[in-house]
Amino acid sequence: MIQTLIKEILRKDAPVCVGLDPMLSYVPQAIVAKHLEEEGPGLQAAAAAIEEYNYAIIDAVCDLVPAVKPQIAMYEQFGLPGLAAFAKTCAYAREKGLVVIGDIKRGDIGSTSEAYALGHLGGVKVGEDVYEPFAEDFITVNPYLGSDGILPFIKVAKEKKKGMFVLVKTSNPSSGEFQDLVVDGKPLYEHVAQKVRAWGEEHMGEDYSYVGAVVGATYPEMAARIRKILPKNFILVPGYGAQGGTGKDLAPFFNEDGLGAVVNSSRGIICAYKQEAYSSYGEEHFAEAAREAAKAMIKDIAAGRAGGRNGR
Repeated sequence: MIQTLIKEILRKDAPVCVGLDPMLSYVPQAIVAKHLEEEGPGLQAAAAAIEEYNYAIIDAVCDLVPAVKPQIAMYEQFGLPGLAAFAKTCAYAREKGLVVIGDIKRGDIGSTSEAYALGHLGGVKVGEDVYEPFAEDFITVNPYLGSDGILPFIKVAKEKKKGMFVLVKTSNPSSGEFQDLVVDGKPLYEHVAQKVRAWGEEHMGEDYSYVGAVVGATYPEMAARIRKILPKNFILVPGYGAQGGTGKDLAPFFNEDGLGAVVNSSRGIICAYKQEAYSSYGEEHFAEAAREAAKAMIKDIAAGRAGGRNGR
């Protein structure tokens, strides 16, 4: 699947991922009202509204970007109807030719990690048939429990030719409380990056590993060090846009070949109609606003990558 991601990045010239992380407050009121009337008040109406919202955004950006990243918590908050909306969103995105990165941040030990891996990357056997619960191509995983928590995911990923992104240096402000702690003379996130490299060497595609890292756009200097540790691993880059990252910050995340990273934006695209720059679209044309925001992001990142290569 890493080869598919690379192929689509090159074909669309866009190392961009759209985060499908909807809160109900993001969804235009007309859509919410329609589903409240059709389904009645409750979780089913909320999930149906989010599903419609997601489909419209996917339709608007699927020819521009290679990947989407639904964050499962935004769906779990609506219970079982929300999880159904997550599954349908993943499946619809895949139907539209998009690579699906399930942002699930799972990580446990033994049979628990194996169950997560089967549910999100593999399939579960029921009777004589195997069923794939969620149409995901990559997932995000938490390495805090060590190799016991990661190896079951790698095993299933190898079998299914799928991949994962391991949390290394996250974009949130308090990430340094643990990730920056110095251990044996270097920050903890560098130790984690070295483990990602070792795990990744056991699961290689043609040029890049199926095991990548999550490194926030808000930490470009740290990304430069991590990039040296992980020359053959893709980096999933959150924190662009709403969290403060810009195109000019991103050069350290990429390799000289212009590859090696896929940059995520969630609110900056899916809520573009709420921004002053796109307010003329209004709620009715939220998907068109998302499309224009995606175009602007692709242009901004292209300028940042070009500037980085010229400065090397």
